[in-house]
Amino acid sequence: QVQLVESGGGLVQAGGSLKLSCAASRNIFGSMGWYRQAQGKERDLVARITSGGTTIYADSVKGRFTISSDNAKNTVFLQMNSLIPEYTGVYYCNTRPFVNGVDQWGKGILVTVSS
Repeated sequence: QVQLVESGGGLVQAGGSLKLSCAASRNIFGSMGWYRQAQGKERDLVARITSGGTTIYADSVKGRFTISSDNAKNTVFLQMNSLIPEYTGVYYCNTRPFVNGVDQWGKGILVTVSS
């Protein structure tokens, strides 16, 4: 089982930027992603990147967020720009290996965007 450790969250004013990082304890041949769970709501996909570099984004973050990875360091990043209060929530790192498709999750990190 892989361990995922998120970092980089915190409080930021609307219009500001944050960069989240997620370090995996070992290499994942598959995809890694970020999900957001706002209070009282479901956990939704924010962005995902495969080992080959293919990316997908939720429509709500296109043009504002960029997901990237450093495969040598088993780390995925989420650069978040032009933040708005609606982006507030707990952000979870996720891995999904190609071999079995089983999701594994980090503990989550809080991002709060103040208006």
